[in-house]
Amino acid sequence: MLIFGVRSYATPVATLSYLCDRCGQHAAHQLVKQVRKVTLFFVPVLPVSTKYTDTCTYCGREIKVDRDRAEAAVRT
Repeated sequence: MLIFGVRSYATPVATLSYLCDRCGQHAAHQLVKQVRKVTLFFVPVLPVSTKYTDTCTYCGREIKVDRDRAEAAVRT
C-alpha cells in the first residue's frame, strides 16, 4: 500500500519596499516562493510546481511574479 499526496511549502524570499499599485502607499512587500511537492509516505519527493507571489503588507494585494523578476528583485 502506497500513501502519496501533494503538499505546498511557502518560503519568504525577500522583503522589498516600494509604492503599491493598488493602495498607493509606500509599504513593505513580501516576496514568497511557493513550491508544491509530491509526497510519498509524507516525505516530500518531487517538486511539481513553483510560483512566486508579491504581497503588499499594507493592503494585502497579492500578485503572481514570474521567476526572472523574482530573482532580479532578490539580487538588487
